[in-house]
Amino acid sequence: ENHTVKPFVAPARDLSPHAPLQWLRSGWKDVCQAPALSLAWGLVCTLLLAAVAWGAWSMGRWVLLISVLSGFVFIAPLLAFTLYSVSRQLSNGVKPSLAQTLAAARRPFANSLVFALVLLVIFLLWARAASMVYIFFPADAGSGMGGLVSFLFIGSAVGSVFAWITFAVSAFSLPFIANRDVDVVTAVVSSINAVLRNKWTMMSWALVIVLFTAAGFATGLVGFILIIPWLAYATWHAYRAALDVSGWKTLPQDDTHSRGQT
Repeated sequence: ENHTVKPFVAPARDLSPHAPLQWLRSGWKDVCQAPALSLAWGLVCTLLLAAVAWGAWSMGRWVLLISVLSGFVFIAPLLAFTLYSVSRQLSNGVKPSLAQTLAAARRPFANSLVFALVLLVIFLLWARAASMVYIFFPADAGSGMGGLVSFLFIGSAVGSVFAWITFAVSAFSLPFIANRDVDVVTAVVSSINAVLRNKWTMMSWALVIVLFTAAGFATGLVGFILIIPWLAYATWHAYRAALDVSGWKTLPQDDTHSRGQT
């Protein structure tokens, strides 16, 4: 009898300090191999972000806008979820199609919703913390430049803590969920374990994400049309490099291509 027991945590590999550059190169290669699908999904995500930003500006002007845009770090992993299927198809030698990509994203949809709830809880905690910062360090017309500086400094410090938690939770978990028959808890714990095992490499990867995100905002959100798919594909390759997920069954890609190399 051959009984296979799944480990609770996917074994993490040691990553090279230069690994993020390789992930970006691999991600860019995927963008070039599926440009139309990548840019189309990037455009959809960017329009969604622009609508949220416009709504925040209309309701609360720049203070609420900054808070909402800071919360982009919580939304971005979910926006990229569908794109992981594109990299997976390319890795399996399959020409990506929109129908196949959406079909692949539907299979782990329940787990992705659970993961979304995890991110929502973190985001709500962050939003509550941001409200407390605004209460104790108001940034209104009467507070002057000192109040604004205090608000931005304290708010950034608090936000960075929640951003790092989100990064550790989502660095590898969503590609894991998109690719393998795994529960959310195992995927999240595996992601955190891999991040903690490769602290310096993952800090440099986090810096890359911050710089790309800053570039997206600096271009009036237009840059996100390219940045979102590029980083999504790079994240997929990061997941493949960081985790040994051979203990979990591969989710079928479609009825004709269900190979499990990745």
